[in-house]
Amino acid sequence: MIHCYKNNGYNIIIDANSGAVHSVDDLAYDVISLYENTPKDEIIVRMLEKYRDNPQVDEIEIREVFEDIEELKYENKLFSEDIYENIAIDFKNRVSVIKAVCLHIAHDCNLACKYCFAGKGEYNGERSLMSFEVGKAALDFLIKNSGTRKNLEVDFFGGEPLLNFDVVKKIVAYGREQEALHNKEFRFTLTTNGVLLDDDIMEFANREMANVVLSLDGRKEVHDRLRVSRGGKGSYDLIVPKFKRMTELRGDREYYIRGTYTHYNTDFSKDILHMADLGFRELSMEPVVSSPDEPYALTEEDVPKLLDEYDTLASEMLRRKKTGEGFTFYHYMIDLESGPCIIKRISGCGVGVEYLAVTPEGELYPCHQFVGNRDYRMGNVFDGVTNTGLQDKFKLCNVYAKEKCKDCFARFFCGGGCAANSLHSSGDINGTYEIGCVLHRKRIECAVMLKVAEAFPKE
Repeated sequence: MIHCYKNNGYNIIIDANSGAVHSVDDLAYDVISLYENTPKDEIIVRMLEKYRDNPQVDEIEIREVFEDIEELKYENKLFSEDIYENIAIDFKNRVSVIKAVCLHIAHDCNLACKYCFAGKGEYNGERSLMSFEVGKAALDFLIKNSGTRKNLEVDFFGGEPLLNFDVVKKIVAYGREQEALHNKEFRFTLTTNGVLLDDDIMEFANREMANVVLSLDGRKEVHDRLRVSRGGKGSYDLIVPKFKRMTELRGDREYYIRGTYTHYNTDFSKDILHMADLGFRELSMEPVVSSPDEPYALTEEDVPKLLDEYDTLASEMLRRKKTGEGFTFYHYMIDLESGPCIIKRISGCGVGVEYLAVTPEGELYPCHQFVGNRDYRMGNVFDGVTNTGLQDKFKLCNVYAKEKCKDCFARFFCGGGCAANSLHSSGDINGTYEIGCVLHRKRIECAVMLKVAEAFPKE
């Protein structure tokens, strides 16, 4: 399977099965596009007609393109066969090794973001804070079920984790104590809306957190429309100065300014560029996922505009890189040379198998987006995973289990997409979230284009 597209002046061919990427001239692009379904002689006739005003294109040149294609086929870099389906069949028999947990430190929040999937931080339940005892048990559970894996990830999530900051500090201290005892290393991440950030918290986070995720939706009018206090006041003016100080103090340590775009700001590239103009260099912007009945929900009518925005963003990123004002956009980060292994490419994020969410009471769910849905309760940190049948279901949730993934060029880049989004949109974790798929394919196209432009820069 190949995918042919044009972006920012580049003709790009992606070979889906091998992952090979080719940047080609117009003639090669046209020939490759027709190669599988059109007889060779007909392609030659059509190319001679199309390029009749180009003296450099004759039958000899066209036949040389065919020779190049055949050589790439022989090298399994073009029109390569899918040799991975049998790997997916055996996923159910794999020993489950857990590498990451998402600790819901606080089912409570000091904001009332109107699009929040967690309600107002309570996940449609009662407000609650995780105790140190539960957090300690969560780390013990992770260590016990991590096998020989040395590097483990722990995300402090909410609600708003800083409402329970003392417990965060205690859990981190306990984790550091356990590292040498079990030959493990913890990589802690903190996600925060920034309201409670102060110098002490910043110092601790910059010392102990491998990554910090800071929530900002972009321009003031966009951010303040939905990210409001419980009294309805926007939070932009309060948090932006704190985020600036936080990122300055972090130096070269990892962080992300993470936003959410909705139906209200389908021109979201302006929000990303606004954040870049504020001096932030590590950026992320996610499409909202919500009930279609919500006024801020993305619609099918929004999609063409959203696709254009991703192209606009990619083009502007190229321009800014040339002027020394470059920044990173999370969804355009792609490794074409030494990316994830094929198992990871097939199975995706590992939700419900390698990655679990922990509620304040210690209950286990596949990930944060399943929390509160009792049908997806998998066990608890004290007894471990008890719903093994559900875990087996997630083991088999991969690109080969999803019918619409089979003919998608991006399947080995996304691993089948988000299981929670699939469930919420189709009623099945093996379904697909159509709008999400369309947007993700565009992000992959832009990410690959940026890599091509890096290798073959234009004046």
